[in-house]
Amino acid sequence: MNREDITKAVGALQAHREASHETVADLFRVDPKRFENFHIKLDDVLFDYSKHRVTRTTLDLLFALARAAGVDERRSKFFGGEAINITEHRPALHMALRKLDDGPMFAQGTDVMPAVRAERAKIFAFAEAVRNGTIKAANGERFTDIVNIGIGGSDLGPRMVVTALTPFVADHLTIHFVSNVDGADLGDKLKKLPLATTLFIICSKTFTTLETMTNAQTARQFVSEKLGEAAVADHFCAVSTQLDKIAAFGIKPDRVFGFWDWVGGRYSVWSAIGLSVVIAIGAEKFEKFLLGGQDIDQHFQTAPLESNVPVLMALLEIWYHDYWHYMTRAVIPYDERMNRFSAYLQQLEMESNGKSIQISGEKVTQSTAPVVWGEPGTNGQHAFFQMLHQGTEIVPVDFFVAAQPSGADPKHHQLLLANCLAQSQALMQGRSLEEVKSRLTAQKLDQAAIDALAPHKVFPGDRPSSTFLYKRLSPRVLGQLIALHEHKVFVQGVIWNIDSFDQWGVELGKELANELTPLIRDSDTSLEGLDSSTRGLVTEIRRHKKG
Repeated sequence: MNREDITKAVGALQAHREASHETVADLFRVDPKRFENFHIKLDDVLFDYSKHRVTRTTLDLLFALARAAGVDERRSKFFGGEAINITEHRPALHMALRKLDDGPMFAQGTDVMPAVRAERAKIFAFAEAVRNGTIKAANGERFTDIVNIGIGGSDLGPRMVVTALTPFVADHLTIHFVSNVDGADLGDKLKKLPLATTLFIICSKTFTTLETMTNAQTARQFVSEKLGEAAVADHFCAVSTQLDKIAAFGIKPDRVFGFWDWVGGRYSVWSAIGLSVVIAIGAEKFEKFLLGGQDIDQHFQTAPLESNVPVLMALLEIWYHDYWHYMTRAVIPYDERMNRFSAYLQQLEMESNGKSIQISGEKVTQSTAPVVWGEPGTNGQHAFFQMLHQGTEIVPVDFFVAAQPSGADPKHHQLLLANCLAQSQALMQGRSLEEVKSRLTAQKLDQAAIDALAPHKVFPGDRPSSTFLYKRLSPRVLGQLIALHEHKVFVQGVIWNIDSFDQWGVELGKELANELTPLIRDSDTSLEGLDSSTRGLVTEIRRHKKG
């Protein structure tokens, strides 16, 4: 990182921003080949960034910022297995989990690939045995239902992937996910599960995560009461590294799967945390999912910055967030099965880059981590698209859509595609007052009615969006989409000079919850020392409990 070059690059971008007056529609009028010049294809995934407020000059200035921040050098350290997670003194090497060739990958000088390949083979063998009935429930029958118990990355990743790849899930299996410590999450599922043929997967690296272990213990008690204590060993497996705690729980050693401290939770779906995914879609298709991630790893490592999709994704968001001050980004997959994709990206991006301290320990000098939110289209069109089109806040949008459906009606899909393309077109073009008046005149409204109604029907347009278009949402394509966003997050972290791989911001709330739990359980415990709000709320809770 060169501070002088960064200062120069930031100044040039600020000056360019102040001089930027063309609308996106203007840029299309000036350049009839704008789409050809502002899109990139990676296999079956097309990234269209033509509907952004950028010119070649804009991009050149953004690439200069990336080079000044040392993206190339930091990327080499990243893939070289150096301890880039500086507060926890360890690498972030989730790319090793999806490396499918015979080459090495090093974490602080040690080749991790023999251990990764061995664990992958163990996971694949177990998953296939569950799928084909070799591994059975306590009653000798084949498992029909799988319950993944985890939270954060141990839930969001597998849940999103299994849901997105529903057409590839084995017909005889139903996959469930439990994460919330709210007893309703697990309780509602236990009421409906065919317990005699249900396998529970407990995902907790430390086997101490409050929410996960509370749910796990409740599930264990339920199995013990309904099926007998001996059934516990047949109906539970674990993804963890704490063998003593797992043994005490009653899980067999050959049903324990591990991963490493260089795998962050929000990057862990490629690891044993993805066991529910492997059981759902099978080892062969899960390997295709890994291959998609590897595709992007290779692209990110080798493509020049100017044609590097994760780099472009990162820079476009920095352009809007830090120079236009657009504080949120909407993620809109036109695919009902990707209904957890925005939630997955929320954790990936906001937990990674929601930081206000630089690697040096100094305060950051710019905004970081836009708020990520969204819902599938076309539902979102009837909820918040009003604000996207005519609201006072401008929100860049990422659209995701497949050209061909997977296990869905083709006629429905044609309507879905038309709606997706129409929304990005409308956000970009808008509709002027003159156009509105012309349309109302054609409808034979009188002048007074036209003057009254026309302002309400104006669309300002000039609202930026990207479109990710792919042939079909296959395991490999989904792997590519996830890895693109992982590396985008990395690039942004480098430019903002923050550690994208720790998450100390989740600790304080956990500590305080542990302190408050006994105060809520025991109504006789003193509330001295609490702030007046918390004390008042606990007092009211106690009153309701007594009532």
